[in-house]
Formats: sequence, C-alpha cells, structure tokens
Amino acid sequence: MLRSLVGSEMCIRDRFKMAERFDTMLLGIAQQHDGIDPLLDTFFSFLRRKTDFFSQPDMAQEAVNKVLARHASQVPKASAAKAAAPLPAHPVSRVEEIDDEEEEKKKALQAAEKRAELLAKKKESAPVDEDGNAPKGILPSAGNGCEYRNYIWTQSLQECEVRVPLPGKSFKGNQLAVEITAGTLSVGVKGQPPLVSGPLFARVKVDDSMWTIEDRCTVVVSLCKVNQMEWWKTIIAGDEEIDLQKVCPENSRLDDLDGDTRQTVEKMMYDQRQKAMGKPTSDEQKKQDVLKQFMSQHPEMDFSKAKIS
Repeated sequence: MLRSLVGSEMCIRDRFKMAERFDTMLLGIAQQHDGIDPLLDTFFSFLRRKTDFFSQPDMAQEAVNKVLARHASQVPKASAAKAAAPLPAHPVSRVEEIDDEEEEKKKALQAAEKRAELLAKKKESAPVDEDGNAPKGILPSAGNGCEYRNYIWTQSLQECEVRVPLPGKSFKGNQLAVEITAGTLSVGVKGQPPLVSGPLFARVKVDDSMWTIEDRCTVVVSLCKVNQMEWWKTIIAGDEEIDLQKVCPENSRLDDLDGDTRQTVEKMMYDQRQKAMGKPTSDEQKKQDVLKQFMSQHPEMDFSKAKIS
C-alpha cells in the first residue's frame, strides 16, 4: 500500500526522478482545481477513500510531515543554486515561437474532417460475413474502438478511453467543460458548443472515472464500466457502432486471469458473438439440447407447441 511506499528506503534523488514521470498527468489534474488547497483536498480524499492510509492516523500524520519536511528543505538549496548561477556575458537573443491560434484551429478542423472521411470509407468497405450477411457494424480499431470525427476511443472489458482533440494547443483545464455522469458524457471548451455530448452506450462508475488534459491539446477521458463483462459498440449512443464479432481481446490479458474468471470471460465473449449473429447463447443451446434429448426419448409425445424459456 501507499504507506509502505512512503516508508521505503530509496534515495531522495531516485524519488524525485520517479516523481517527474507523472508531471504531465499531475499537471492536468492540477489545472482542474482552483488553487493548492482544493488539489490537496482531492489527493487526501483519494487516500481516504481508496487506501488504508488513514487507518492509523498517527502514522499518517508522521508520513505527511516527513515528506513535507523533505521537500521544504529542498527549496533553499534550489534558490541558492539559481542565485549562484553565473549570468551570460552577453544577452542571448531568442526567437519566441508564437502560436497562430487560427492556424491551429484550421489544422484541428482538417484532422477532424480526415477522420470523418476515413470513417465513411470504412463503413462503405465493410465486407459481408461468411454467410453473405450484411456487416453488424464497422471494423474496430486495434484497440477495439474506433476513430470518429470529434473523438477516438479504445476499450478493454473494464474501461473505455476517449481522446478528444481540442481546437488548439494551448488549453488549460479551467478553460474546459467536461462532465461525466453515470449515463452521459460531455466534453468541450467553455463558451463553445461541446465537441462530444450525449448519452453513453452503457452506464459507468462516476467515482472511478476521470479526465485529464494531455499536451494542452487533447482531453483524455477514462470511463470505468459498470458491467465489466461487456464490450461496447460505441461511446455515444447513436454514433456509428463497431462489429463486436471482430473484437480481438489481448491474449495476454486473458492469460493474466485465474481459471474461473477466464472461463467466465470466454463464455461471455462467445455469447456476445452468438447474439450478434442471431444464434442461441451457450445457456440457450444447453436448453435446446436437453429438450431434443427428451423428445428423442419420448416420441409418443407432441412437442409442436413446446417453448424454451
């Protein structure tokens, strides 16, 4: 748990180096708060709700004080090193890169149009199945999702990731309007029509779902599914749906599951494929087999009106 991590004996330099790996993610989270106090409140709320950090309050307080003291001690050293740094003999001329906001909007629009064109071509070129039937949807991407005009999504059985490109490269979290509810999703820039908005394909766990901004130009939304034994056909209900028969779960993910769980997942995947093809599920097939066996053993009986429930 986190308590054991705080108490580990790794050196300070390694700890700082490790912390830098999360700067982009943490910066995105920080930009969604109006100050340090709300940010700290969110972090400690996470520790209280999702870990045993506060199970021993005295140890928790000691751990926080220890980390606070360690980082506070680094401030004078950093300030002294900065003050001692020699000034250049001659001013260094620099060319400041000025982002052309209109040009960035134009590029974002072109990228969106290109995704829309590729989606249309993908839909038109979808092949019929082995029986000559029309496809059940468009071919999913390598991440078992799809690229739409305004967003790109991938999924596992447990969650979906939605990436929403923004019309520019200089956005901050407080400039965005993102709302995740159990049954809806809305992503956009404040004061502008949302880029993505509508009812979700299925319900999500709001407390376990989150969003962040990546490179100040893409909103990344992580949606935790309520039903974690189901593949989604799309993110927003009404958008183009993928063909679930073409979903390819990673074998490595299945190999990581225990025997009972893997058997359940494989059965669920088989049943979904059967339903998509209009064929009976494994449970329905068992009932049919039992009925057929009973019919063969009792030819004198009339089963013309028998129904399987």
